[in-house]
Amino acid sequence: MNKVFESAEAAVADIPSGATIMLGGFGLCGIPENLIAALVAEHARRGLTGLHTISNNMGIDGCGMGLMLENGMVVSHVGSYVGENKLLEARVLKGELDLRLTPQGTLAERIRAGGAGIPAFYTPAGAGTIVADGKETRVFDGKTCLLERWLRADYALVKAWRGDRAGNLVYRKTARNFNPMMATAARIAIAEVEELVEPGMIDPDHVVTPGIYVKRIVLGRDYEKRIERRTTR
Repeated sequence: MNKVFESAEAAVADIPSGATIMLGGFGLCGIPENLIAALVAEHARRGLTGLHTISNNMGIDGCGMGLMLENGMVVSHVGSYVGENKLLEARVLKGELDLRLTPQGTLAERIRAGGAGIPAFYTPAGAGTIVADGKETRVFDGKTCLLERWLRADYALVKAWRGDRAGNLVYRKTARNFNPMMATAARIAIAEVEELVEPGMIDPDHVVTPGIYVKRIVLGRDYEKRIERRTTR
């Protein structure tokens, strides 16, 4: 089975306006930058817009998902951290983007639950704060817990280090963050990889995301290791 697409543009060509999309990565580590660039190109080609995104954060201005923001492609976002993106802050304050913040561990578990078919779960994270507003609560062992719903998406764009033509994926170090769980929680998972190999060339014990979850795979290119926040003294 060959799931390889010739380009990132071809892999995202059918994503419609209004779609819900999960995007892997943590800061600038492990983000599907080629697929994000392809989405921006689709915006220019056919007006792709109105997207509902789910990711830990939106990176920085002018890079990764920041490019989607600059082009007005995102109307709502679910994430846990927004501190590095000034444009996102400006859009939210102007009422141009619906932002739903959630504790980072809760975000990860909501996505994992979506992939595991678990509609909801209880967690103590956020109890007694504005995160709890409007949510069902229950006490377990003396702790107040919130009922949190799963997160699922139409598409998941993920980044892996190595993949084969059948879609089996291996991640490297910190890039193994939100990517594996997102690949399981979407109707269509699209992966970009740094190395593309033939089936059988990846040790089965090393596979993190089995190919059954991945519908499309693309060989990425021109990767750049950026520094999210440079501190000098």
